[in-house]
Amino acid sequence: MKKDLVIIGGGPAGLAAAIRARECGIEDILVLERDNAPGGILNQCVHNGFGLHTFKQELTGPEYAQRYIEKAKELGIEILLNTMVLDVSADKKITAVSPETGVLELEARAVILAMGCRERPRGALNIPGSRCAGVFTAGTAQRLVNIDGRMPGREVVILGSGDIGLIMARRMTLEGAKVHAVVELMPWSSGLKRNIVQCLDDYDIPLLLSHTITKITGRDRLESVTVAEVDEKRRPVPGTEQVIPCDTLLLSVGLLPENELSQKCGVALSPVTGGAVVSESLETSVDGVFACGNVLHVHDLVDNVSKEASAAGEKAAAYLRGELKRTAGIPVKTGEGVRYTVPCTIDPAALTGPAEIRFRVGNVYRDSGISVYFDGERVSHLKKRILTPGEMETAVIKAETFAKYPNCREITVKVEA
Repeated sequence: MKKDLVIIGGGPAGLAAAIRARECGIEDILVLERDNAPGGILNQCVHNGFGLHTFKQELTGPEYAQRYIEKAKELGIEILLNTMVLDVSADKKITAVSPETGVLELEARAVILAMGCRERPRGALNIPGSRCAGVFTAGTAQRLVNIDGRMPGREVVILGSGDIGLIMARRMTLEGAKVHAVVELMPWSSGLKRNIVQCLDDYDIPLLLSHTITKITGRDRLESVTVAEVDEKRRPVPGTEQVIPCDTLLLSVGLLPENELSQKCGVALSPVTGGAVVSESLETSVDGVFACGNVLHVHDLVDNVSKEASAAGEKAAAYLRGELKRTAGIPVKTGEGVRYTVPCTIDPAALTGPAEIRFRVGNVYRDSGISVYFDGERVSHLKKRILTPGEMETAVIKAETFAKYPNCREITVKVEA
């Protein structure tokens, strides 16, 4: 089966990309989704706070997703559910399987990768202790409570202060559980400030910064965890251990872009984000293959996912019309305090407006700013009261800046006073 555009993933990124590509005139679009309903992870995010930027309203996750699902239906976009993609080749041949169609072979002229991300599991943490029941990732617990209506436990400790962990601290409390503490290895939280206030402070849940769990104890079921303070090298400090009795441990220790298919396709991946290396058009190192959303880099707000995915859909449409020319572009480098940038290259000729460079910082910075340099010359500086790793930042470069520096060989983004 031949298709103009195949989008892998029917979550917020895949839906937004499909809608924008259809609005740009692409009729032959197919979305492949492995779950039994579109919407992705939003379907289990029943809390509000979504859509403030996109719709200027405060929506729950399912409500936000439904806006895009209804729009996709209105535009007649084909979505295959319960369909697992097994392979994507460099020449954009896709192998998928589902109970309804069996093995499905597709040939696409363009592909958008929108597979999202997954949680880092206990096996990646190397916490000593028994392999007892009662240890869940925060997202698994969220699905159990919000979709299946089942409580994972009653006496809870959460390791990691990512947004899912913070939200589940509140959710478990509202369901009658006792959340004893949220334990964070770093001296700062990796979640949004509003979630710290609304999910921890409002419910008097302790946030133990510069702490970690050094032992899990329990035979059949978790009985307790041992928490210790860590030093500046993140090593447990002897004598600071405390035992917290509990029957449930939730892990919120990071998200990993699901890029196994990207690797099969031959897409170059960033060693920092685990996502694809992309140009200003969100095109990967493989011609005609684009990436967006959490499979590209982990976002803080779903509104940013939708915005980025819409841009990917628009650029994929331009590619299919033969309007997107592949060039080397100007490399975008990370300077002091910046962990990564998206995109990694910018071709000024391919821009239809200002260039937006999205990034995260690697520490907490107060009363600093975001600077952009063209070949060592600072061309912009935006003062910020606070910069934190938990919130994504954006540096905007106007078209006139590129016009002023037509021979720029390198762009650098850094944090400085």
